[in-house]
Amino acid sequence: MTKPRLQRVLVTGGLGFIGTNFVRMILAEDIECIGNIDKVTYASNLDAKAQFEGDRRYRFFEVDLADTQTTRKTVLDFEADVVVHFAAETHVDRSIASSSAFIQTNIVGTFNLLEAFREYSDGKHANQFNNPRFIHVSTDEVYGSLGASGLFSETSRYQPNSPYSASKAASDHLARAWHHTYGLPVIVTNCSNNFGPYQNAEKLIPTVISCCLENKLIPIYGTGENVRDWIYVDDHNRAIFAAIAHGVPGESYNIGGNNEIKNIDLVNSICLLMDEMRPKKSGSYLDLITFVEDRKGHDYRYAIDSSKAKQALHWECEVPFQAGLRNTLRWYIARSRDGMNG
Repeated sequence: MTKPRLQRVLVTGGLGFIGTNFVRMILAEDIECIGNIDKVTYASNLDAKAQFEGDRRYRFFEVDLADTQTTRKTVLDFEADVVVHFAAETHVDRSIASSSAFIQTNIVGTFNLLEAFREYSDGKHANQFNNPRFIHVSTDEVYGSLGASGLFSETSRYQPNSPYSASKAASDHLARAWHHTYGLPVIVTNCSNNFGPYQNAEKLIPTVISCCLENKLIPIYGTGENVRDWIYVDDHNRAIFAAIAHGVPGESYNIGGNNEIKNIDLVNSICLLMDEMRPKKSGSYLDLITFVEDRKGHDYRYAIDSSKAKQALHWECEVPFQAGLRNTLRWYIARSRDGMNG
């Protein structure tokens, strides 16, 4: 895949999990300047922030996208060719417990960002654009839940089942509307579950690794039969690059790893890899698995058809699931504080 020649890129949520990895990837390219808008929350990677700030091409803006005026000023002042919008509250459990932040960041924040970029693109700087794009990064959870068979496609009906997925569905609709109404060069991507370095500890894979490292019980919702499609974060970010280079404004692209696995099978795989890579003094990490009350409204299965993205964006996954899982475990193990677990 040929990557685009990027000049000025503005990323939102660049201290989050996927955003951090995207910024790392983009700083390895020939780029004039990258700006990072981030609210700085519990999920932000502050060690990555310090590392990024050592690059003269990197500019950081601590901004809450729900703040209309500050968002507007930041976008107008930065003068980006491309906006990549990762910023979102993402944890389903948190959205169930308290949905307000999800409404503010995911819906109001997206509206403010779209409006700011529209004002900028309509203004005096519009003739400076180099392949202008607004990449709105979303999730497969907007489609709801699948049964035992079938795949989500770009024409699948939206049926969000959690406050998180409902807020992302709303932001998708805003992004599409701003393209069709105002001509903003918006491209929407809907990805499956990401995994890799820098993911917050509250998500499934880091939670399992952390429990292993700390010799704590590993909680699994219900019976663990729920199915997810997983994609290594670098493969997802390569798809974002492909969308910038080859995506058509107004179109949406599903980005999946074609790695369907039951939650219980994934946890078993992680435990067995941990047994190999950082063995306990006695027993197996499998002994730590425990089942807890199921999540409210827990979607049974997600699975994505990525054929449109593969054909239109000239993109393919490059990291096999097991290789990505090993890379992820290696990264977390290297950063753990303790020695051998008991």
